[in-house]
Amino acid sequence: MGPEQTPYEAMGGAETIRRLVEAFYPRVQRDPDLAPIFPADITPVMERQRRFLTQFLGGPPIYSELYGPPMLRARHLPHPVTPTRRDAWLRCMVAAMEEIELDTLARQWLLQRLAAVARHMVNTPDPQ
Repeated sequence: MGPEQTPYEAMGGAETIRRLVEAFYPRVQRDPDLAPIFPADITPVMERQRRFLTQFLGGPPIYSELYGPPMLRARHLPHPVTPTRRDAWLRCMVAAMEEIELDTLARQWLLQRLAAVARHMVNTPDPQ
């Protein structure tokens, strides 16, 4: 990433984000820990994620323009996000990044930031 580039630009912009989201959500739908908390029609979720990642990575503020401030933790409170689900979500994201062959440095940078966000989303302990 150059000093003038946002991560969004450095990673390839809208096309890369679209590919990442399209590689990620089929994994989520197949994951036994994640599938139960996602709707059968995943299309609206994919669109929100595409908008969120665009804005999160320094692209246009297309998430906030439509949905308001991200307030991620509050938006996730209705869903039981456990440490197991957090880890499954991150595994799906890593696999999606590998599938689209995201540059290694970009992958490491993005994973570090998404892992911090994912830790913050946990709102329910794993069942005993």
